[in-house]
Amino acid sequence: MTGYGHGEIDHGGTKFSVELNSVNRKQSDIVINLPRDLAELEPRIRQTINENISRGRTNVVVTFYNNPNGTRPLALDTELARSYHEAMRSLQKELNAPGEITISTVLQAPGVMRFTEQAVKSEEAWPSIDRALRAALAELIKMREREGRHLAKDLIHRLKAIRKNLKEIRALHPDVVKRYRTSLIDRIQKAGLPIATDDERLLKEISFFADRADVSEELTRLESHLAQFAHHLRRNEPVGRTLEFITQEIFRELNTLGAKANDAAITQRVVACKAELEKIREQVQNLE
Repeated sequence: MTGYGHGEIDHGGTKFSVELNSVNRKQSDIVINLPRDLAELEPRIRQTINENISRGRTNVVVTFYNNPNGTRPLALDTELARSYHEAMRSLQKELNAPGEITISTVLQAPGVMRFTEQAVKSEEAWPSIDRALRAALAELIKMREREGRHLAKDLIHRLKAIRKNLKEIRALHPDVVKRYRTSLIDRIQKAGLPIATDDERLLKEISFFADRADVSEELTRLESHLAQFAHHLRRNEPVGRTLEFITQEIFRELNTLGAKANDAAITQRVVACKAELEKIREQVQNLE
């Protein structure tokens, strides 16, 4: 699921900022960008995020600065600037190239102007970073919850479509054996075989077919799985992995149902159920 959160804490004249953003991913993947002085805090930050988020790629950017107006002081490397200037003039002379080497040209060279390093102790900074991180997490989770509610509406709509098809399959199923019996007797008569309609062999064949084509158990289990899916979808906790498992079970039952159908109308509705379920599976993989 996608989301964004930002937290900022001012402590002792130093402002600590934590920025989070997350995108869809089946597993949890956390990428943390920390200042060098705070590198040892990465395990704590990772643990805090894992306690709150179990899926998705989460990018974390932690920054701090002392200046209250939000700017960081710049430092000029005079020796490096002089080296650049001498090298530029030497190259210009060697190539006999026209043009003017200005102060602007030298200042734009890499490393001449840079932000000064601000020393900070990680242990002293952690309480402030922790508060900023939790504020950012709260904002990100709230955004993900809004997205989750929209996804839940879509999933409920697709569950209704599957239930509608299963209801039609249940209504169609009793006629499958009747049509098979009629078709079998018709073929026997066309073949000119001397078999009566109440012949024991004929009745046994029809009985075997009825047993093979019986999908009542699959329909019952499917209705149970759909009810479980809807129940977990309403729970106020991470349910993505649970719903993914239930979706796999629904797929398995639909495959069995399709194999036993022996009827074009039922097969058509099984295919429609699978199409809806595939869309559900894609959405569920993004749920927390």
